[in-house]
Amino acid sequence: MTPPPSLTPAPQAIDLLIQARWILPIEPHGTLLQDHALAIQGDTIVALLPEVEALTRFQPKQKVVLADHVLMPGLVNLHTHAAMSLMRGYADDLPLMRWLQERIWPAEGRFVSPDFVRDGTLLAAAEMLRGGITCCNDMYFFPEAAAEAFLEAGLRARLGITVIEFPTAYATDADDYLAKGLAVRDRYRHEPMLGFTLAPHAPYTVSDRTFERIATLSAQLDLPIHMHLHETRQEVEDSVRIHGQRPLARLERLGLLGPDLIAVHATHLEKDEISLLARHGSHIAHCPTSNMKLASGAAPIAAFLAEGISVGFGSDGAASNNRLDLFQEMRHAALLGKLVAEDASALDAHRVLSMATLEGARALGMDKAIGSLKAGKKADLCALRLDDWALQPCFDPVSHLVYVAGREQVSHVWVGGKLRVNDTHLTDLEPAKLLAISRLWQNRMNS
Repeated sequence: MTPPPSLTPAPQAIDLLIQARWILPIEPHGTLLQDHALAIQGDTIVALLPEVEALTRFQPKQKVVLADHVLMPGLVNLHTHAAMSLMRGYADDLPLMRWLQERIWPAEGRFVSPDFVRDGTLLAAAEMLRGGITCCNDMYFFPEAAAEAFLEAGLRARLGITVIEFPTAYATDADDYLAKGLAVRDRYRHEPMLGFTLAPHAPYTVSDRTFERIATLSAQLDLPIHMHLHETRQEVEDSVRIHGQRPLARLERLGLLGPDLIAVHATHLEKDEISLLARHGSHIAHCPTSNMKLASGAAPIAAFLAEGISVGFGSDGAASNNRLDLFQEMRHAALLGKLVAEDASALDAHRVLSMATLEGARALGMDKAIGSLKAGKKADLCALRLDDWALQPCFDPVSHLVYVAGREQVSHVWVGGKLRVNDTHLTDLEPAKLLAISRLWQNRMNS
């Protein structure tokens, strides 16, 4: 029986109601909703429910109707070097160690500064937002300058406390890197848009002593460890020659394996090493485009997933990719995963989209806050418009997100309930400013 009007509950006031043709919540896995709505209050999702129910239950201050769109969680870029967007195309068509030793490290020695990092990170943050990325896991120098840029752009970020043994313009030795990075963490520890990781660069640039200290700090401060690992065959061979064991075995000996480890690349792992990572509950940041471009190898992602390892996607930096584009990473990961496994059913579209969202959040310890569309989580969202004639016909919107659509279809992006991209346009960053930044540094680096 319908209650009399006097007993009907008044609609609940909320800030925003988004209606979409399709909503992909990621959880429960394999779900795609039609004609539903997402209710948002402040920075938080209040409810996900059918449109008809939403229109009677809520009284929004603003209503957005996305008639030909998929609404989904914002993407999580699990590994990038944001400031290196200023080196896009600067060192192309070289293998990793020549790329580093002949081009990247010399350029960093000449140009990297707080201004370089602030400007490059702002450029990267704009590119990521425009492509539906709402959170990234960064690793670079001068993290305070990166923090300023991420906050200006409105992108959620985890900043690496980068550690290497040799001096740079940023720090003199491993202890100096740690001291400076931890000081930045202390300054921003109460900033809700920012968090931190311990980021030793790689086994070939970090000593046993430093690794042991990082393991201790990770446990004491509850910080993930974010590092390149088993990226190339040469890295593995050099470790056996210098340390008498492969990099992963060395890290196990030093106490770094565990659920706090985010292993970036992991392209050269043997079967027992995959099982070892699985037993420790470690995570992998898969960067397929960078791995292909540098000819580092193709990670056996289907084997990782079969062992129950959590895998997210990273763009790597724009100097080795050259796009900060997770739709590209999803497509490359799905295709390479099938090829390596020789199994066309490996890495289905739902699984790939979960890896780009929830699994990335899980690796960062943020899956209770972001990565799926559930009541109580932060309203980090992106919407893609699928009515372009070039995308038709569309039998399965989920498949389309991985195999057909790209970042150019991203129309709207919200981070913490705040609209950062509106109908493909950045709301808070001027393209003219971004172009000026790029031209300034290109001229300096060409001089």
